[in-house]
Amino acid sequence: MTSPVLAGSWVALVTPFRNGSIDRDALFRLLDLHIAAKTDGLVICGTTGESVTLSTAEKADLMENVTKRINGRIPLMLGTGSNNTASTVESTRNAADLGAEAVLVVTPYYNKPPQNGLIAHFREVAAATELPVVLYNVPGRTGVNLLPGSVLELARTPGTNIKAIKEASGNIEQAMDILRAAPPGFSLLSGEDALNLPLMMVGATGTISVTGNVDPRRMKIFNDAARAAQWNEARSLHFELLDLHRAMFLEANPIPVKAALNMMGLIGDEYRLPLIPATSSTREKLAVILGKMGLTKN
Repeated sequence: MTSPVLAGSWVALVTPFRNGSIDRDALFRLLDLHIAAKTDGLVICGTTGESVTLSTAEKADLMENVTKRINGRIPLMLGTGSNNTASTVESTRNAADLGAEAVLVVTPYYNKPPQNGLIAHFREVAAATELPVVLYNVPGRTGVNLLPGSVLELARTPGTNIKAIKEASGNIEQAMDILRAAPPGFSLLSGEDALNLPLMMVGATGTISVTGNVDPRRMKIFNDAARAAQWNEARSLHFELLDLHRAMFLEANPIPVKAALNMMGLIGDEYRLPLIPATSSTREKLAVILGKMGLTKN
């Protein structure tokens, strides 16, 4: 298996539901949208995919359906992280058999481990697979921040398959501390859509986006422009997308993004508890933004 290029427009895919189960027809509509947009990669079972509410069997079924529909046209990354190292190791070990070409491993949440504990966790997980491992730092959700020194220690491990970080701390200085000292072959991907442009200007290789669910075409064009250092075009596209980036977090992710996709006629408006549908206020704001961007249902 050829390792995917950890760069460009990656999208953290939502998981559509119907009557409590994964909606395969809606899933295929979303996948076809990304094939048409030439999205560079898809993350399955990430935060945006409501992974913490999916059973092991559902995750396997989801990956099977995605893999068959994509048929090698888009690289796939599987979210395998949890706050239990042994469970994360097991999920990571099985990822390749499910069709994943890389794994996304979130910092353990709730238990708030020290930095040395995080380093030990990620090393043990990485040892369980030959796939590229992407660290996922999102302290607003996990309660712990994977600091630049820890990231760099992991990235510099001889022979390591820890190849990138999805940086969603919202701290540009932290990202710069990683980027200026990262070894060759280690990538930083923006995990905070509103910061995509500044992060790519200082060396991020791409994005793992929520917004890309709704407007994969513009996100692909933005990433291509930024990677080519066509900064005027990238800046223009970033500001075109900025209101949508911000709207994706009017409520807890993935409530707004699923509401937007529902309003576009792509998926049902269904979630797994404890998440619930978007408020009328959020939907009204989304309607204005989607209309302005030409993304409303035809």
